[in-house]
Amino acid sequence: MNLLKSLAAVSSLTMLSRIMGFVRDTLIARIFGAGVASDAWVVAFKLPNLLRRIFAEGAFSQAFVPILAEYKTQQGEEATRTFIAFVSGLLTLALAIVTLVGMLAAPWIVWVSAPGFADEPQRFSLTVDLLRLTFPYILLISLSSLAGAVLNTWNRFSVPAFTPTLLNLSMIGFALFLTPYFDPPIMVLGWAVLVGGLLQLLYQLPHLKRIGMLVLPRLNLRDAGVWRVLKQMGPAIFGVSVSQVSLIINTIFASFLVAGSVSWMYYADRLMELPSGVLGVALGTILLPALSKTYASSNRDEYSRLLDWGLRLCFLLVLPCAVALAVLAEPLTVSLFQYGKFTSNDSLMTQQALIAYAVGLLGIILVKILAPGFYAQQNIKTPVRIALITLVVTQLLNLVLIGPLAHAGLALSIGLAACLNAGLLYWKLRRGGLFQPQPGWMGFLLKLVVAVLLMAAALLVVMQWVPDWAQGDMLWRLLRLAGLVVLGVSVYFGALLVLGFRLRHFSRRSLG
Repeated sequence: MNLLKSLAAVSSLTMLSRIMGFVRDTLIARIFGAGVASDAWVVAFKLPNLLRRIFAEGAFSQAFVPILAEYKTQQGEEATRTFIAFVSGLLTLALAIVTLVGMLAAPWIVWVSAPGFADEPQRFSLTVDLLRLTFPYILLISLSSLAGAVLNTWNRFSVPAFTPTLLNLSMIGFALFLTPYFDPPIMVLGWAVLVGGLLQLLYQLPHLKRIGMLVLPRLNLRDAGVWRVLKQMGPAIFGVSVSQVSLIINTIFASFLVAGSVSWMYYADRLMELPSGVLGVALGTILLPALSKTYASSNRDEYSRLLDWGLRLCFLLVLPCAVALAVLAEPLTVSLFQYGKFTSNDSLMTQQALIAYAVGLLGIILVKILAPGFYAQQNIKTPVRIALITLVVTQLLNLVLIGPLAHAGLALSIGLAACLNAGLLYWKLRRGGLFQPQPGWMGFLLKLVVAVLLMAAALLVVMQWVPDWAQGDMLWRLLRLAGLVVLGVSVYFGALLVLGFRLRHFSRRSLG
């Protein structure tokens, strides 16, 4: 299997999902603006999304995929099918309980996660209603993530990569056509999330059947494989929870700031998640199964080379994205969001948060590359300890930066702490002798810096001649933005071509 081709496929489909996500967010911004209703929606959707990351894409995947790869490599198809059935049974039961408790405890959850809302009964009540409606999404999307983890282990990366698009399509359709039928209108988004979660699960089931891994969930807590996953999930849940708790605490801080702060951070985060999802998640998705299979086969040299390949691609693709997000902060926010009830001040505040996020983008994505290096070894404790340190540092930075920078300070603290996280993960991999960088890193980084500086200079010069970004309709703004993006990409990769970079240098194959 050619990893570069797989990365291109996953990244392309993830890009499609992110584009649809921007269409979704542009519609939400236009219809609901940045105020009481949108703040309630952001908080209500963030909580089940957080649990999704903890139980499904976070702790569960970290514990499940390496053991699943071991079963696939060493124990045969029937044992693997039984293992999947037992694990899916346990996951279904656990998440059904979590969903029920979450719906019943919604008022207390909102009070803890956004205490600033308690002083405004309307905003608090609306958030509670939305949370109760969206909480079942955690069950649907977690089962969908389990299906995706199995498909990824069988190198069927494209199917799970496409599924998030279905959620975006559901939200776009509901927002466009069904909003007038809901009171308050923002409730339409809650129902859209439920339908989208169901679509994501159902879409993957036929593909599981094709690889012979569509099984009915069964409960067997005595199974040795299930207990191995449970033992791994304990520290994994703690580790993922640490990073997600950091986001909750940031929401708590933001809830005490002026109305709109939560939404400004959300829209900036959505822009930051474009490279984070297209590149970081895609690389992590491909690397975890590949590293797990390599480690299970005791091929340590290939394991180290895979990590080196992932890190080089990360720097090659993420460094220009980080600089471009900062340079193009105004064109991005105005072109995508500044319509209807989303004002010029909302756009300015979102730009500030976006620039702050851009500072730490490389660190945020490096964590997604380095952490799978530990998960593939079924070593979750080390990333957990590092995540705990990162949590403490994030909150200290929050206290220092929220005063002078308000919501942008909260965004900056996340990025700076992520850089620390990445640095500590790298240090532990090197210290443990698990990763040995391949030759040529210094020259590689020097060429990247030259290409990035040329790209930034070209964008800044051309932006001096572009009309005010608030002028014109959405199509005209997006066309101008697309022109800048094409210019930046052309200058950057053109410079790399002149400096000797070739696509074949990054081609890589993994175990089947």
